[in-house]
Amino acid sequence: MTLNHQLIWKEVRDYLAILLGLVMYSIAFTVFLMPYQIVSGGVTGLSAIIYYATGFHLENTYIIINLILLVVALRILGIKFMMKTIFAIFALYFLLMFAQAIMPTQPNGLPIKVLGEGQDFMSMIIGSVISGISLATVFLNNGSTGGTDIIAASVNKYHNVSLGSVLITVDFCIIGSCMFFPQFGDYIERAHKVMFGLCVMAIENFVLDYVMNARRESVQFMIFTQKWQEIANAIGTEMNHGVTILDGHGWYTGQEMKVLCILAKKRESVYIFRLIKMIDPQAFVSQSAVIGVYGEGFDEMKVKIKQKK
Repeated sequence: MTLNHQLIWKEVRDYLAILLGLVMYSIAFTVFLMPYQIVSGGVTGLSAIIYYATGFHLENTYIIINLILLVVALRILGIKFMMKTIFAIFALYFLLMFAQAIMPTQPNGLPIKVLGEGQDFMSMIIGSVISGISLATVFLNNGSTGGTDIIAASVNKYHNVSLGSVLITVDFCIIGSCMFFPQFGDYIERAHKVMFGLCVMAIENFVLDYVMNARRESVQFMIFTQKWQEIANAIGTEMNHGVTILDGHGWYTGQEMKVLCILAKKRESVYIFRLIKMIDPQAFVSQSAVIGVYGEGFDEMKVKIKQKK
């Protein structure tokens, strides 16, 4: 497969993964959150609040707000990010419309309560977990569902702030707006919706950060072996990984030996262990988790350098 074909296939996989995440999100919102009038954050949550209060279709509010925010995506995130964002926005617009069309409705026009009456809390838990996984799927494939995701991605591009932290701040303001809509009932009922919305926000963003950090988690290997050259060659050529060779000195044996130091993604651990065992089953290996790895091949250092006056 040529380089161009590889790049095209990578883009196709990104779009397919983004579409999968959007399908999951539309299911979570339409099947579990919307029937119980559970509010959430983001532009979708804001659109739902307006829909619950006024009856104006949420997909229409969603597309209007996102068309405005796309200008921000073009200036800050670049045309490549914007193309996937445009795809995600319009795909989610049609998916939300389609999901509401195929779902049987209650007398009030909302989708039926799949879990039954009085299952607001359980429906909120399931919907929040699914939507958190779906958002992580979209972000991990260089996409965005638009709305507040654009704001979060813009901040994350320049600052080492987690996506979940940014979304929590914006979502808190959106969910709190329920208190200003008398259509939700008295202050007790409005406070009830706000509390459920805050629970959705917390669970959704916890799952989002957990999935994304699990994907980025790195480990460090310290390999003590007499066949250090063969192992270093195998890891360097077959995995295209850098290997640092350290000089070691055994206290008990008094012998000099080489120690291999390798930083890798956690998901690569099994393959590294397999290579080591194939070459030297007697090798002594230490594996430890690291908080963060920054630089070539890993995460970017998103800090600002103060300029001296």
